[in-house]
Amino acid sequence: MLTYSRIAVKKTLSFLFFILMFSFTNAKSTSKYPLIFNVSPLLEKTYTELPLGTIKAKGWLLEMLKSQRSGATGNMDNLYPSVMGERNGWLGGDGDQWERGPYWIDGLLPLAYILDDEELKNKVKPWIEWILNSQQESGYFGPSVDYTSEPGLQRDNSADWWPRMVVLKILQQYYSATQDERVLSFMLNYFKYQLQTLPLKPLGNWTFWALYRMGDNLQAVHWLYNLTEEGFLLELGELLHRQGHNFTHMFLHTDAMSTFNSIHCVNLAQGIKEPIIYFQQTHDSLYYFAVKKGLADIKKYNGQAQGMYGADEGLHGNNPTQGVELCAIVEKMFSLEKMIEITGDLDFVEQLEKIAFNALPTQITDDFMCKQYFQQANQVKITRHHRNFYEDAHHGGTDVVFGTLSGYPCCFSNMHQAWPKFTQNLWYATSDGGLAALSYSPSEVTACVGKGVKVTVTEDTFYPMDDIISFTFNVDNKKKGRVEFPFHIRIPSWCKRAEIKINGQTLSKDVRSGVEVINRIWKTGDKLELLFPMEVTIQDSWYENSISIERGPLVYALKIEEQWNKIDFKEQEKKNFGSYYWEVLPTTKWNYGIVNFDKKKANDIFEVKLLPHKLNSDYFWNSKNAPIEIYVKAKEIPSWKIYNDMAGPLPYSVGVGGVDPIKKIVLIPYGCTTLRVSQFPLIH
Repeated sequence: MLTYSRIAVKKTLSFLFFILMFSFTNAKSTSKYPLIFNVSPLLEKTYTELPLGTIKAKGWLLEMLKSQRSGATGNMDNLYPSVMGERNGWLGGDGDQWERGPYWIDGLLPLAYILDDEELKNKVKPWIEWILNSQQESGYFGPSVDYTSEPGLQRDNSADWWPRMVVLKILQQYYSATQDERVLSFMLNYFKYQLQTLPLKPLGNWTFWALYRMGDNLQAVHWLYNLTEEGFLLELGELLHRQGHNFTHMFLHTDAMSTFNSIHCVNLAQGIKEPIIYFQQTHDSLYYFAVKKGLADIKKYNGQAQGMYGADEGLHGNNPTQGVELCAIVEKMFSLEKMIEITGDLDFVEQLEKIAFNALPTQITDDFMCKQYFQQANQVKITRHHRNFYEDAHHGGTDVVFGTLSGYPCCFSNMHQAWPKFTQNLWYATSDGGLAALSYSPSEVTACVGKGVKVTVTEDTFYPMDDIISFTFNVDNKKKGRVEFPFHIRIPSWCKRAEIKINGQTLSKDVRSGVEVINRIWKTGDKLELLFPMEVTIQDSWYENSISIERGPLVYALKIEEQWNKIDFKEQEKKNFGSYYWEVLPTTKWNYGIVNFDKKKANDIFEVKLLPHKLNSDYFWNSKNAPIEIYVKAKEIPSWKIYNDMAGPLPYSVGVGGVDPIKKIVLIPYGCTTLRVSQFPLIH
């Protein structure tokens, strides 16, 4: 039996289509961890997260996670002992007791369980045990004593609501992986404490951070309500929403997104999801559409080619030399992942892929040991230098260099969550008893479908570098190697001629964007193949009418040859910035404009060259291993020069002419670059 259907054609209305087309049965997993699609009165949803550890990375994504294990993520206690060592307040010590320790564990824990790595799990365990044992009779938990200031540590704000929101995320993941029942009673007691205490000591009592990041707290409240059905949790949800920053009003009724420095970039990245999380409780679509408008305005007034926005740290417009903070990247990814699970909105999926495949890889070194605090869309020189960033005066000119504590230490602590959580959100259970693959990367999932039959689906692909995705099915032999269930797959909006094959036979050609649901009896050995032909497209609504070049989910940028220099910080600076940093200098020209062309004929103008030997490598996220090159005609613009140790003012398109001769420049995927131009002027 084969049933083939579509769910969503228009991305922006996909959530509403989901509500109409499904009956939402609260299917349960055969394991201890239930797959809950929201308990009434929360708005039922189509997708829900699978237990941590059931999704494994493969291919290039596995190499990313291995780099984290051998790099900073697996070794922060040794690399940053003053904060992540035994003195940390979240281990009962008298040291740092704010966000940085929980930030690390929020990434280390999912990495440990996805890799099933006992050594990493053993690093996580003391943090979990101390947290669970720290709860007082009132329900309060965590550090409770303030200490005098000490350089490099945050230890004078023990009661702040904000770092506990990170810990709640940690405990959710821990329960997902282990089903340790202590987590449920612990969180119930804490939420009772919050309900009693917040009227007296509201979210902004200690710092303003909790006001903007309350969505993390609210999503944990809803998660626990689904597992316990304790009514007071919804009362707490209303209280949190009332006390937190009103993002819905900000997006719908203010000009904050077009106003410089109106909000901190990470607060925006974390807070963007709050209206949609609260939407589950209120059912008012106003909250959903507020987020859609907010995202559109962020792109319009502050957007950059790699999917992020200029904000260094305050919101700072769309000039491609404004900074993008690494914490904003990882937190916006998590926000999008939560919103996808709730709404199924394919716009959110495509934004997630754009950030993950373009912005994220370039900002952390291949060995996962160093990071940039800020990256730039047009980044032609990485040096220690003061630039026009909002926070430039406070970081010793270290914002764009690759280091550990350079810029500000929050990102060195928080960068670890991005790839593990992206892996965890590649697959979802569906309310119709099936599985959904909405974002794509090489991976494998083992889950129960239909009436509790275990299946393993392996996704083999070089996506996003390649346009072929292959799924192989393996059904539990106890069920004779076959089971009927619906399989949900996403057809990207950028793909105009998608093709679906089953066991080598074409099921459908020229499939439109949306979600395809293939309901059939799947047998061990079945293969489902997706073909997503990629075409060159031009985005031309950027700063000074500059253009960016896209092909599939990837943005392309000028390939600039690089010289890396390792420089030691002065002894008196090491406490603040770490031991050393890397500067990266260009050894080839960068100041090119692309010769003006008919954008409707982009596929004829831009020459795409695939490099199969590089595609098959274990790791292709650097300029040396980039498996795709695009060639286009360009001219040098002599007047476009280095200014303030970065690319000078961007020439207006089409306002200047370059100098002969015309030459072909090489573009490679943005995520493979370190130095780059990704937003180009057009020239005569």
